[in-house]
Order: sequence, then C-alpha cells, then structure tokens
Amino acid sequence: MKTSSPNAIDAVWLPFTPNRQFKSQPRIIARGQGMYYYDPQGRELLDGLAGLWCSLAGHGQKRITDAVATQMQELDFAPTFQFAHPKVIELAGRLAALAPRDLDRVFFCNSGSEAADTALKIALAYWRARGEAHRTRLIGRVRGYHGTNFGGMSVGGIVNNRKAFGELLPHVDHLPTTYDRARQAFTKGDPEHGVHYAEALEELVGLHGDTIAAVIVEPMAGSTGVLPPPKGYLKRLRELSTKHGILLIFDEVITMFGRMGAPTAAERYGVTPDMITFAKGITNGVIPMGGVITTNAIYNAFQQKNDWQIELFHGYTYSGHPVAAAAALATLDIYRDDSLFERGLQIEKWLEEAVHTLRDAPFVVDIRNSGAAAAIDIEPAAGAPGKRGHEAIMRAFFDENIVLRVGGDTIALGPALVAEQVHIERLVAGIRRVLGRLA
Repeated sequence: MKTSSPNAIDAVWLPFTPNRQFKSQPRIIARGQGMYYYDPQGRELLDGLAGLWCSLAGHGQKRITDAVATQMQELDFAPTFQFAHPKVIELAGRLAALAPRDLDRVFFCNSGSEAADTALKIALAYWRARGEAHRTRLIGRVRGYHGTNFGGMSVGGIVNNRKAFGELLPHVDHLPTTYDRARQAFTKGDPEHGVHYAEALEELVGLHGDTIAAVIVEPMAGSTGVLPPPKGYLKRLRELSTKHGILLIFDEVITMFGRMGAPTAAERYGVTPDMITFAKGITNGVIPMGGVITTNAIYNAFQQKNDWQIELFHGYTYSGHPVAAAAALATLDIYRDDSLFERGLQIEKWLEEAVHTLRDAPFVVDIRNSGAAAAIDIEPAAGAPGKRGHEAIMRAFFDENIVLRVGGDTIALGPALVAEQVHIERLVAGIRRVLGRLA
C-alpha cells in the first residue's frame, strides 16, 4: 500500500475522454432532477441526451429509488446460475410482452456491450445446436456501434473504436453504411434514398456462402450520429436474412423503451428480428442492466436430451441482479403510467421542427432526426477533426449551461421522454449560440 495517495482527479481514467484536457478544466455533475443536472456549486444544466441515451424518464425518479431501497433491504443479491428470484421472473415476462410476437425468451446481462456479445454467442451456439457448425461468420455494418467488448467491437464499424486494438474476432464482415450525405443531407426523418444498401447482404452471401450465422444492425444508429434507416431498408434486410437462413439481430440498446415512439423500433418499423438487445433505458440508467430477447425457436434449439443438462454455457455473476430487476420493474411502471412511449412521438415532432432551423447556422453541413433523437454535423476544423466538436461540448457546458453529447464533429440530441417543448427550444437556441462562437 502506498504511503500517500495521488490527487483523486489524477487517479481517475475516464472513458472516451481526452483526460489531460478534462483534468485541466473539469466538467463535474453532482446531482440530477428531471430534465436537469447540477454541478457541485448548484449551477443548473439542461441535459440534452438523457444521461447517455438512458435516463428516459428524467433524473431523480423517486419511484425507482424507493423500489431500489426496498429491494436492497429485502434481497441484496441472489445467484441466477441454477437459481432465480421473483423479480427477475416478473421482469422477463413484462419484457417479453413488450417485444414483437414470437420473441418470448429473455436472457439478462449488465450492459449494452454484454448484450451484443451475448446475442452473437447465442447466434453461434444456435447454429451448432442445429448441426450447422459451419455458420460462424458474423456481419455488422460500417458506422455501426455494438459496444466495446470484443464481439461487439468486431462487428461494429466505427474506426476509432477499433484501430487501437489490432486483430479482433475472425470471420467478420460488414454491410455498407446507409448514410449518403450527397443524397440524404437535411432529410427530415427517414430518408427516401438508401433501401438498396440492404442488397449488400446478397453480395456477402455470394462471397461467403452459407457460413453466415447472423447480421446485427441498429434500427436507428445512435452512437455514430443518429443515422435513420432509409425507408424500406429494415424490411428488405429481414427478407434477405430469411431467404438465406441468417439470424437478424436488432441492437436496440438506444432505441428500445420509447425513443422511437414505441416500445421497440421493431414495432415502429413493422419488422420482427430474431433477437433484440436492450440496456440503457431498462432501468432509466439507475443501475446497469441489459439483455437479449430471443424467439422461441432459438431458445428451443438449445434444449438438451436430459433435463438436468445446462443448455447455454454463458452468463454473468450479475445477470438479472435483484436490485437491477427492481429498478427495471419500477421504470417500466413509469413508462406505462406516464405514457412515455407515446410522448416520444410528440417530442419527435418538436425536435424535428426545432433542430432543422439550424441549417443556416455556422459550420453546419447536415442535420438528421429520427424518433426523439437528432444530430448536427459540423464542418471539421482544417487538419484537426474533432476539435470543433470538443469545443462545442466545452462552450455548451460553461457558456450555455447545457450538457451535450458529441462524437467527432457531430452533436447528438436525445432528450428524456419527459421533455417539454420549451426544453427542446432552449437546447437548439443554445446550440446556435455555441456554433456562433466556434473557431
């Protein structure tokens, strides 16, 4: 043990952060309530991204914290290897009820990254259970994001998330991105152009034959800058997956629980995948939790000859944690009782109307919106990609009292589903002033 401790802020290593710069000018959030964060001095900060796409019911929901406190006193932990507890059973049933038809089985984990890796492992194991062990290839998409574990990172397609780590999983290929700025710029909602990008799956089947196990996509790609699906794209991808016997996985870590104005993006688009991954909004961001919802056909493929045999050798210590399950059940109650899925549609209208007024703002090169989410692409500074985006975070926080999410030179907006029109208008007005101050 050291005889002296380092400065506490020096000890922390933040994810996806320029840590040296952060420590010279920290942006500290100490408290949250409703649509707002507060710094240690009590300064009010409007939250523009519902935490990190996760606090859909707003911050400080007493119904959730009360449920968590009660559960911790009743049952703090129970194993879900060979055992279960009442709330994980209840939660599985309620999630199955929210999912599209035939998706009735729920496997729990602790994050979106774990959910993606779990879905990919289930896909590979499914084909082995079916006697088709040659199906080992996984297909992602350029500009896709499926977390930062090795499986999700391998099928993901964001360059900076991959290039520092060398060789990733083998037998992985990618569909092209659905984004074409030249044909889609400043589209309101889903673009007309781009359904043909799904046809690339046919080309990959031609290249790899019947070795493809699964294709994983986000219905709306959030982390890469709110890329809406072109009209008809998801339906065509479903048709081609079915035609070639490929499992289709929707990564709904961002889109499930009302962000798209429905319980799932699958429901919004009328497309039923074979698996849905979820996380973030399941507990309103209060406690980590994630999972995979699968079809009965997938679940049944794992049944063993003897009923004492384990079907799937996969899981985590905290899969279906009782405190997380209590938080999730309370969160689902709020979504239902406060009609937050329906409010997502109203926020979508407000956000679309407001954000596209920025078309004439300095440095703006594209604006996109999909569900209760939007993104503004800004022109990169010469020779310094990402610098203007980083400056936007700083100016929003210190000058406008707004918490923004920026990836590279893209500003993303995804307000909580409790937002009012005045919050949306303030966010957009603040961003306009921020853009006016960028160098």
